[in-house]
Order: sequence, then C-alpha cells, then structure tokens
Amino acid sequence: MIIDPGADDRLDRAFAALADPVRRRIIARLSRGPATVNELAEPFEITKQAVSKHIQVLGQAGLVTRSRDAQRRPVHLDPAQLEAMTAWIDRYRLTTEGQYRRLDALLEEKKEKKK
Repeated sequence: MIIDPGADDRLDRAFAALADPVRRRIIARLSRGPATVNELAEPFEITKQAVSKHIQVLGQAGLVTRSRDAQRRPVHLDPAQLEAMTAWIDRYRLTTEGQYRRLDALLEEKKEKKK
C-alpha cells in the first residue's frame, strides 16, 4: 500500500472547506454542471467577491477547478477529492457497521438462548 503523506492535509482542507453552508451549496450547484461566479452568486445575498473567496477556498481544498472558455471562467467540480472524502468516510462507516452487525448477532444469540 502506497502512503501519500499529503492525503491527510488534503482531507483536512476539504472537510474544513465544506464546514461552511455557502460552500456546500456551491458544491451542490456544481454537481449539476459547471457555472460562472455570477451564476453561482445568484441564489446568495452576498457579494460576488465573497462568492469568489468561497470558490478560492474550495479550489485550495481541491474540490473545484476553473477553466477558461473564451471570456468565461467556469468553475468545475473536481470529483477526485470528493471520492477521496467518500472513501475515508466509507472506511469508518464499514468498520462501524461491522461492529453493529456483531453486536446484533450477539444479542440475537442471547435472545435465542433465553427461549
């Protein structure tokens, strides 16, 4: 197994970035497709500059990228970091589920013995 020393740092930045509800809504919007800062700012009652700062934080966390399309600079969701976050969560979710299954089996065994 190859260990990536920067993986923990990237996960820390990504989870910290998603702690903000505006950033989570931006990610939700980008899950439907790329959008410009103006398009991303529409549903919020904050300035476009504030939305740009949120996008910058998401970019530093590896969650979004920007491209150039003539005069447009659309923001894109980068699924690789989301997949890394999901894999990290799943590792602990599966461990916990296994513990609950063992507990359920033990309780069922005790229940059967009482009968």
